Amino acid sequence: MKEKHMKKTIKGIAAPLSLANVDTDVIMPKRFLITITREGLADGTFADLRFNNSGQKRPEFILNKSPWANAKILIVGDNFGCGSSREHAVWGMRQLGIKACIGTGFAGIFYDNARKNGLALPIVSHEIRDKLLQFAKNANSPEVSIEIDTQTITAGEISAPFEMDEATRTSLIQGRDDTLDTLKYASAIHDFESSLSDQMRVSVIK
Repeated sequence: MKEKHMKKTIKGIAAPLSLANVDTDVIMPKRFLITITREGLADGTFADLRFNNSGQKRPEFILNKSPWANAKILIVGDNFGCGSSREHAVWGMRQLGIKACIGTGFAGIFYDNARKNGLALPIVSHEIRDKLLQFAKNANSPEVSIEIDTQTITAGEISAPFEMDEATRTSLIQGRDDTLDTLKYASAIHDFESSLSDQMRVSVIK
């Protein structure tokens, strides 16, 4: 398995999504959890916000408006990603083209799922988040740049630091995930398994 391309900068249109406590059921409604693959989930992402009961786009929703329909970055409200562990939520966001969410904090399980799937979650102060929300809402071209390497967000005249744990930052920069990290130790794992007797293998499995 090859490593993914290194990603030091995430740049694109940012959409303001200021709702607090957006849970994983809002991000990916349970009726779309009918697959164990990562394909075909873009339509389910924010489905009840994006579409009405007839399947028509809700014109008032931010991701259905220009220029935010092509957003790669979301500026989100507090406690984004709360609720159940639902990796499909992250898969769907990535398929929709979202590469990062900037917020004041994220639910722990959602944060871990995001790290595993290359969705960046920079954490900023409430003051900076609110400034970014206003920028994303009002700028003629609401383009935001996230420098993973230097942990800096730039948006128009705004330049601010963000928090991100070192392991997540390194994974994003190097394009690594848990599978790739495990494969680094493939030889050692093979040697360990080969050293086990049949009885020990049964004990380990139990």
